[in-house]
Amino acid sequence: MCDLRSKAPRMHAMAGDGLELLSLVEEFVVGQQDSKAEDIATGVTTGQFTILKLVEGLGSVLTSCEPRTRGRGVQLLSSVIQQCYANLQEQEVQVLTKFYENRLKDHYIITPHVLQGLKSLTMSPALPSGLAVSILGSLFQDIHVQSLMQAERFCVYSILLNLMGSCEGELKGLGANFVFGFIQAMDGEKDPRNLLLSFQIAQNIINRKYELGTFTEELFEVTSCYFPIDFNPPPNDPHGITQKDLVLSLRAVLSGTPQFAEFLLPLLIEKLDSDIQSAKLDALQTLTACVASYGHKELKEFLPSLWSSIRREVFQTASEKVESAGLSALHGLTACLSRSVLTCDSEDSLETFLNLIVKDCQHHLCEPDLKLVWPSAKLLQAAASSSFRASCKISRVVVPLLLEQYNHHVQSTQRRTLLEVLQKFIHSAKRSPVEEGGESSLAEYRQSLCSVVFCALSDSSSALQTSGLRTLMAIGNHPGLLFGTDIELAVDHLSKFILEDVDNETSLVAMEASGSLACLHTTAFCSRMVPALKEKILSDCLGGSGETPPAKSQQALFLRIVRALAAISTHPNLVRETVPILLQVLSASHTGNVQIRQEDVISVCQNLQCIVELAQGSEESACYFHETVIPYVLGLSLQAAFHKRTLSPLREEKVLSALVPVFSAASGCSQHMLAAQTASQILMLFLVGDATFLPENNVPQNVNLLKSHSDNSAQTQLVCLLMGCVCSLPINAELPMLDQLLTELEELSCTCLHPFTYTSAAKCFAGLVNKYPSGQKLDQLLENTLTRIDTILTSTEPSSSSNQKQAFTFLLWLTKALLLRYHPLSAPLTDKLLCLLVDPSLGTLAADGFALLMNDPPDVLNKACHADVRMMYRQRFFTETAPKLVQGFNSSPKEMKSSYLKALSHILNCLPKQVLISELPALLPLLLEGVSCPDSEVQLSTLSCLHPLLLDIPQVLTLHLETLITKLLGLTSSAAMKIRIMSLRCLHALTQLPLHVILPFRSRTLRALAVPLDDKKRLVRKEAVLARGEWFLLGGPGK
Repeated sequence: MCDLRSKAPRMHAMAGDGLELLSLVEEFVVGQQDSKAEDIATGVTTGQFTILKLVEGLGSVLTSCEPRTRGRGVQLLSSVIQQCYANLQEQEVQVLTKFYENRLKDHYIITPHVLQGLKSLTMSPALPSGLAVSILGSLFQDIHVQSLMQAERFCVYSILLNLMGSCEGELKGLGANFVFGFIQAMDGEKDPRNLLLSFQIAQNIINRKYELGTFTEELFEVTSCYFPIDFNPPPNDPHGITQKDLVLSLRAVLSGTPQFAEFLLPLLIEKLDSDIQSAKLDALQTLTACVASYGHKELKEFLPSLWSSIRREVFQTASEKVESAGLSALHGLTACLSRSVLTCDSEDSLETFLNLIVKDCQHHLCEPDLKLVWPSAKLLQAAASSSFRASCKISRVVVPLLLEQYNHHVQSTQRRTLLEVLQKFIHSAKRSPVEEGGESSLAEYRQSLCSVVFCALSDSSSALQTSGLRTLMAIGNHPGLLFGTDIELAVDHLSKFILEDVDNETSLVAMEASGSLACLHTTAFCSRMVPALKEKILSDCLGGSGETPPAKSQQALFLRIVRALAAISTHPNLVRETVPILLQVLSASHTGNVQIRQEDVISVCQNLQCIVELAQGSEESACYFHETVIPYVLGLSLQAAFHKRTLSPLREEKVLSALVPVFSAASGCSQHMLAAQTASQILMLFLVGDATFLPENNVPQNVNLLKSHSDNSAQTQLVCLLMGCVCSLPINAELPMLDQLLTELEELSCTCLHPFTYTSAAKCFAGLVNKYPSGQKLDQLLENTLTRIDTILTSTEPSSSSNQKQAFTFLLWLTKALLLRYHPLSAPLTDKLLCLLVDPSLGTLAADGFALLMNDPPDVLNKACHADVRMMYRQRFFTETAPKLVQGFNSSPKEMKSSYLKALSHILNCLPKQVLISELPALLPLLLEGVSCPDSEVQLSTLSCLHPLLLDIPQVLTLHLETLITKLLGLTSSAAMKIRIMSLRCLHALTQLPLHVILPFRSRTLRALAVPLDDKKRLVRKEAVLARGEWFLLGGPGK
């Protein structure tokens, strides 16, 4: 009795749950309330209901005489299973599967819901073994897949993929029957969404070694009928399926097994013989993919036809893409044949194929004046680069022939062509892997190759010399072709081209070759080139008196030597030889013993920067720079700053600006501990005057280089070097006395009257704040700094107004630092800059400041300096700022509108084109105002922003076409040449508009464009000819 009483509440609860379930079922089926399916699924998930109880509750619905009622019941069951299939028990899955299999024989309107339920069940981890075969049997026997709608066919393919993933063993047990069933299901499929799934199933069948049996050809036929893919997705396709997706998916199927070779290769040859370029390209790319898994047996029968087709495409190509694909296919074919394992009684397919190639291409190499020499050379090079065997075979024929032809022809143009072909063969031989312990395929021609190159370098033709230098570079980079006396002779030739007044291109190629070979043949360059360059620069360029300015030829020689010293500094040993020469030049310019132009000193600094960047991966070179070079350069700069009577170029702002990247590159190197140590030493020098680490410790004691006085700008401007050093350290680097440094920099930024100094101090402060750890200390620092800036900017006292420009510069750089790291204060600081756009004295500076906010400064606050730069900060800044600029423009007086336009144009010029196009409807009226603005900078900036947009021709532009063309035609007579050029380019771009839109303006535009045809500037006339020509052709044939 007690047991019955205890069970009663549970029974009542179960009865209540059953009634609730029946009520939900009725509301779904009869009341057509789809949301009830989610309520039932929630109950099943929480254990309130079971899936079998749901089937029981649907009893009368599922046995109804009305198909739509039965369909509604199956739909409810499938919707619930879709949401809770992961929690089903094995018995439940088995019962439901049998139920769905039976329902596949039911009315056709029920089939979509049945398939949806089966799809969910095949994803269940509790799917019992044996059910996969049963499900497939029902699918293949009871439904005709291609008679279903797209969504139902998609369900069928998804079921197959699910079963292939979880029940592969059972499916393989079906043998070829599974493949046959899939072929029947896929045959005739047209929807790209379903094709992607079908190709994936076919790819799985091939890659996972399903038995194809007698259905190999059928599987090929049912997939290859889509080759080549001709699909163009509709605009704004929500599914995102592209032609490339389908092409790559189908290619993976066709190239997946050698069993398709006998069917696929004739199809590819057929497509190569067609006139459709896209079909040719797809066929060649598919062939390249196929040969990666084929052997010589599959290819042997088709090699002559394949070679004939590839040769024709390269010889007679109308498309670079087709030519490149043809060469890749030939490379793949030769590599495939090279992998073949030969038996004693088998034919060497590689030898036969290469003989075919050589026979058809060899004779063209004897005709360097004719156009087929290059296609023939490319085909031979593609084959030679595929394997060592192919390289040896082709080199034995081609290299002696080219050497013979070079000696036979005497014209420099012919020799140049042959030498360039030879250079390409050397590159292709290097790409072919050498067998272990073997020599290069070109080793036996080493001496002849060097002789030909040295002969070309001694020729009087600069074009032939240039080709000789490039070939020398190829030989020097090829292992085993350049050694002994040939290396020394090569270095001597390179030195001659650098030191002599030769053609500019030849000189540049000589430097490129020197840099390429120096790291491989360091000793020869140290013993021969470096002494020659040093002697020349010290005797001819720096040997004169300081009173006589150097001749132009000497200035050009000086620049070539400096660039060459930087180019060859690719090894620590060379760095220790070349850098002292450049430092000696800097020292000579500082002492005034010789007269060196400021441009030459800047060039020395720039090439020092190049050497630092080249040597960043070397610990030895990094130590040399931090221990020797940086202290020496800083010491020279200090000497120049403290000796007021000297005219040292190291006191000049441009030279110091050129030195900043040297310090930045050294501090940003991979040797972080060395960089931090150097930064700490330089920091102590600037804060407390500790100069003990400098080579010549002759700096006055207790000097503070950050204290500004009326007569010490030469010392305080050295803060730029401090900036280059400390602002390029990694974010986690620790600096001593950082808070004191920030205080000194703030003081210098706000009180110094020297523009270069207070700008450098502001940049240094900004660079440090950008990496400063978040927290209370940073908040307090920013609060104090911004209070001071505010006080100066809002003060009406004469003493404060004189410092407003400094305070604005400080504010601008601080805003940039915070904007990059997404600091919360970046928004109010931006608002402050927006308010300054209407300031009479600072409005123009504020507008130009937006260019700084959007661009990457070269010396600080960029990724090379390890700054904290967040992704897409420009887009975020535009989103937050553009509406405020538009509002300010609309509400400001006419005389202030140009500042808003200039700020907006600076922002738009730095945005990706996709962002601009999406925002164009709201911004176009302002852009048109910018074109009409009297400020020439605003006009040029706006035109530069409009031009890329016109190339895409968004629809919104056509609504303002009358206004736009009128304004652009007016600007073709602007006083500024750059504006005239940009307006003509914009008019040129407008010709891409639909003919019916643009044709009404043709006559007026042609008359107006006749004027700039007589412009006094050649560049303007050139753009006018191009623009007027396109407008003239509007409406003609082919347009």
